[in-house]
Amino acid sequence: MGDPTQGKGRFEWPTLALVAACYGLWVLATMVFSAVWLPLSIALASLAIALHSSLSHEALHGHPFKRASWNAALVFPALTLFIPYLRFRDTHIAHHNDETLTDPYDDPESNYLDPAIWQGLPGGVQRLLRFNNTLIGRLSVGPLIAQFTFMRADLRAIAAGDRRVLAGWLWHLPAVAVVLIWLALSPMPVWAYVIAAYFAISILKIRTFLEHQAHEDDAQRTVIIEDRGPLALMFLNNNLHVVHHMHPNVPWYRLPALYWANRDRYLGRNHGYRYASYAEVFRRHLWRAKDPVPHPVWRR
Repeated sequence: MGDPTQGKGRFEWPTLALVAACYGLWVLATMVFSAVWLPLSIALASLAIALHSSLSHEALHGHPFKRASWNAALVFPALTLFIPYLRFRDTHIAHHNDETLTDPYDDPESNYLDPAIWQGLPGGVQRLLRFNNTLIGRLSVGPLIAQFTFMRADLRAIAAGDRRVLAGWLWHLPAVAVVLIWLALSPMPVWAYVIAAYFAISILKIRTFLEHQAHEDDAQRTVIIEDRGPLALMFLNNNLHVVHHMHPNVPWYRLPALYWANRDRYLGRNHGYRYASYAEVFRRHLWRAKDPVPHPVWRR
């Protein structure tokens, strides 16, 4: 195989095979199982949508093809309905600046707030955001809060004349139309699909819940979760998150070998910010917040 951090072949067959499996599961969920038993259809569609989002993450990092346009075309249908691929790409690439990780303003994926902003929020909003910092909160209300925050920021950017943000949403319209046309031809009701999309985003919130922590040293901000179960596959090994941040161009299926061959190096880099599994994450944080909402070490 050679050095897993160096380049890649012409095609990445594991990724292409997983893309085919993802769309196959989505077709079965929406077209076949929705006519048999709707709850099962919703559950399977949720899994397919969550996996599609993980594959979209691979696509924006240059997989499975060398051409960005081919990767974008491969994940073009907006199975999540609510998240434009081009906006996901731009915000996620900005997130990969380790020097600004968790910054309330410069990291688009930060869940922390400026302490001054936090102090000015109504008590009810503070309680909601504290609940959102527990895992059960992130699973239940987290998708709504994240979507509201994301769309509010983008609407402000569009109102200020940001054409790139506007273009990201305009390209999203035909991507959503593909899904809605498919649903019109399938037995699955749109309302059931919306529920599936919400559940899918909830699943993804398990991964993003504690990927990063506030810390003075940017090397200590990114987690390792040594899980090898179904969630690790669903998240395409992004649970080995510090490895991904150090080698963002390495495809998902090479990350485990890279980590286990250099475990001490990666745990030395993030100073042991580690969980043994997602079971440990649930056990420790289902009802208890890992972090405060106001950034504890942020200074402007």
